[in-house]
Amino acid sequence: MRILGIVALAAALAGCAGRAPAPVAIVQPTDRFMDCAAILAEVQANNGKVTALAGDEGGKTAQNVIVGVAGLVVPILWFGMDFQGTAGKEVAALQARQQYLGTLAEQKRCGVEPEPVAAPPRAKRAAKPRPAAMPTAAPPADAPAKQ
Repeated sequence: MRILGIVALAAALAGCAGRAPAPVAIVQPTDRFMDCAAILAEVQANNGKVTALAGDEGGKTAQNVIVGVAGLVVPILWFGMDFQGTAGKEVAALQARQQYLGTLAEQKRCGVEPEPVAAPPRAKRAAKPRPAAMPTAAPPADAPAKQ
C-alpha cells in the first residue's frame, strides 16, 4: 500500500512539473491579409510575450534549483522538476515568427516612405531686375603704373 501511495504522489508531482510547450506557428493563414499596421501590432505583441516568457524561464530555473536541493533530502521531489524547456522553445518559435514578419514587412514595403508625387511644373516668373553694379573709380591717367 505504501508503494502505491509513493507512485501516486510521484505521478501527481510529475503532472505539476510544467506545461507542454505550445510554440506559435511561423507562417499563419491570415498573414497574406495583413497590412503594415497589423504586422507592427503583432511584432509588438510578440515582443511582450518574449519578455513574459523570459521571466517565466527565470522563475522555472529557480524552482528547479530549489526542488533539486530539496530532493537531496526527499528524493521523490525530483519528479517535480521541469526539464521540458517550455519557455525556451516558445521564445525560439516567436523569434522565427518575428523574422518572418520582418520579411513580410519588407515585401509589403512597410516603413518605406512612398515616393513623392511630382508637383506640376510651375510657370516661370519674370526675374526681378537687379540693381546695376556701381562703377569703381579708375586710376588717374598720369599716375605711374604699379609693377
